[in-house]
Parts: sequence; C-alpha cells; structure tokens
Amino acid sequence: QVQLVESGGGLVQAGGSLRLSCAASKSVDAMDWYRQAPAKPRELVASITDSGITHYSDSVKGRFTISRDRNTMYLQMNSLKPEDTGVYYCHADKVVNVEGAKYNFWGQGTQVTVSS
Repeated sequence: QVQLVESGGGLVQAGGSLRLSCAASKSVDAMDWYRQAPAKPRELVASITDSGITHYSDSVKGRFTISRDRNTMYLQMNSLKPEDTGVYYCHADKVVNVEGAKYNFWGQGTQVTVSS
C-alpha cells in the first residue's frame, strides 16, 4: 500500500500563487493532480510520468507547472483564478505485472480557494 500525503493548499487572491506537494511513501509510476469543485466532477489537472513527461488540461496550461523529484510531486500554480477553487487530489499508479495492470492510490485532498 502506498500513502500519498498532500500539502500546500490555502486561500489566495486572484492572480496569486500556491505550490502543492504530494509525497508518496513508496516508489510509484505516473503521478497526477486532480481537482474537484463543488457540485462538479473530479477533473484531471496535470500529470507526470516517472520519466518526466507532462500533460496539462487546457484550463491550466501556461499557468501551472507540474514537477517531481523521485516520489514527491509538486504543482506550482501561478496566476490563479477563482475558477481554480476546489479540492486538489494527488493520484499515483503502480504497474504490477507485465500486462500493465495497475494499482491506483489517492491522497486525502487539499483545499485551494481563490478569492476574486
């Protein structure tokens, strides 16, 4: 079992910045950030493979930067907007066999609130 511990959420004014961190207790493969706004489904924000390949949703491209150092992942969020408000969840997966089956792990979530 892998534990994911997030930190770095908080309240910030529009245009401000926050940096989220997610530390995995064991080695993992791909890592991702998801977010969930009130009354909306959880959405993928950004992802990074164990080799450093990144992907961003169109809504955050150019403003957010995902990075990782081994099994700790970061999300630098700049030029924050009120619509970035939500609970941000860390996700990681671990391939467990040659067929590509994966275990999925989730953090507890950290609240990000952007005021206008």
